[in-house]
Amino acid sequence: MKVLVPVKRVIDYNVKVRVKADGSGVDLANVKMSVNPFDEIAVEEAIRLKEAGKADEIVVVSIGVKQAQETLRTALAMGADRAILVNAADDVHTDIEPLAVAKILAKVIEEEDPGLVLAGKQAIDNDMNATGQMLSALLGWSQGTFASELDIDGDKAVVTREVDGGLQTIKVNLPAVVTVDLRLNEPRYASLPNIMKAKKKPLDEKTAADYGVDTSPRLEVVKTTEPATRAAGIIVGSVDELVSKLKEAGAV
Repeated sequence: MKVLVPVKRVIDYNVKVRVKADGSGVDLANVKMSVNPFDEIAVEEAIRLKEAGKADEIVVVSIGVKQAQETLRTALAMGADRAILVNAADDVHTDIEPLAVAKILAKVIEEEDPGLVLAGKQAIDNDMNATGQMLSALLGWSQGTFASELDIDGDKAVVTREVDGGLQTIKVNLPAVVTVDLRLNEPRYASLPNIMKAKKKPLDEKTAADYGVDTSPRLEVVKTTEPATRAAGIIVGSVDELVSKLKEAGAV
């Protein structure tokens, strides 16, 4: 079975994001970029499936700017077999919207014919949490979202999902789209030998036009602002004083 994993280039999760002075967006100048953490978990799970003999090839796909090559090379160094980069933007500040990403992925999947798509549940830059679901709808495939456990049982995938009430386990027919959550696994670090090998692994480059997909934005960012500064707390001497303060604030 072939597993396809979409990966996105995002600001590294350890970096404090800065908003541009004019409020037009986030400042990406000289900012460290890395693989979206949820996508990294998806790559790790695909590798584990291959190590368990349940997958025979892992293809990683990134849609965005040319610099996403670095992101794909990281996934290849982890253990993916080959990569596809779809150049869909020239400006690093351009974020391809979920529907356009899903449409391009659907075209890639038509060519690659994977048995399973493993994707991060969301990207940490825009928190859309929509691409996986849109892709499933476009393909007419089964879907399992927010996966904290995954097993392949013949022609079915057994997915344990994180839901508000706890955990829900479902069994879906393959091929399927599964989006992964943080508790699924802990991604491995790429070793130096594997980093060197990744440089020789196949990386094909395509464009959005090759797939006939219009990536023009449907949303307009009106303004971007920093989160409000948290107000200073109040130290109280007793439970009674705490209750009194809460009543004054209208919290109880």
